[in-house]
Amino acid sequence: MTVSPFDHPLLSALLGDEEASRHFSVEAEIKAALAFEGALAEAEAENGIITRDAAAAIVAALNPFRPDTALLRTAVAKDGVMVPELVRQIRAMVGEPHGDKVHFGATSQDVIDTSLVLRLKAIVEHLGLLLTETVLRLTSLEERFGGRALAGMTRMQPAIPIQVTDRITAWRAPLQRHQKRLSDQSGRLLVVQFGGAAGTLEKLGDKAPAVRAALAAKLGLADAPQWQSQRDALADFAGWLALLTGSLGKFGQDIALMAQGGTDIMLSGGGGSSAMPHKQNPVKAEALVALARFNATQLSGMHQALLHEQERSGAAWTLEWLLLPQMAVATAASLRLAAELAGQIESLGH
Repeated sequence: MTVSPFDHPLLSALLGDEEASRHFSVEAEIKAALAFEGALAEAEAENGIITRDAAAAIVAALNPFRPDTALLRTAVAKDGVMVPELVRQIRAMVGEPHGDKVHFGATSQDVIDTSLVLRLKAIVEHLGLLLTETVLRLTSLEERFGGRALAGMTRMQPAIPIQVTDRITAWRAPLQRHQKRLSDQSGRLLVVQFGGAAGTLEKLGDKAPAVRAALAAKLGLADAPQWQSQRDALADFAGWLALLTGSLGKFGQDIALMAQGGTDIMLSGGGGSSAMPHKQNPVKAEALVALARFNATQLSGMHQALLHEQERSGAAWTLEWLLLPQMAVATAASLRLAAELAGQIESLGH
């Protein structure tokens, strides 16, 4: 077993999501960091901070540039982030007389945070598509079985008869609210981070707002004042991830309970048992419950990561790196599993 089940060569088939994981790879992180440095040079040249020749030299050097990742790894052990060594390598690639204009006015956190947001933008799009697919699968179930009878259960005891549509509505309605929540959140989440050494962009003077706006536009992000010690948008997004997996976990838990009774639902493709060949285990439903509980547990850590001391925290920042990628992958996996599970329902109700 590896440290994380999300990249385990076996467990990731159940609990992982290749597309979401790809955006947290070192290749994706470096690509986004280089995009930041190229866009920054162009934005600064357009506003007279550096010359256009310097910007052209930087962009030309970045196109074929491939950093020495072994040196980056060694530097992270010392510096805590890859950016000082990455910038050193880029400056060496650019050479004289323009190398010292690389990363001008920026700081490591600008690169790391904006790189994260660039990758979260792709992940948000991926999650949105998966969420739409899951909603459509549930709608299809309602169209097929919604008018059938079902035993209503309260406190896990028989209550009164209901229709299948009543239970499906309880599965689908939260997901539709989560769609709206994601749309509302994206405007606050998908913004550039650019503040310089302590958030003041002191090297850019009165041109700082114009450079930041140009940088954001070039990266396809919204402009916003620096937020390097203000992590509420990331915690809010983590809360959305936990809410979504919680709703999907409720769906999984209901399916597992219905499968236990064996009369209200018929599932195809259940999991097998090494000791009991007759069994059809509701593996995907169980995984949805586990992933919901996982994200609920991680969310408290993201709330702890709100506590940035003064203008920057190394500890709280590092805690985000430990938590947010796994929460995002868990959510993508949950959506995939939920859609697959809905597709395995061959009969629902009576």
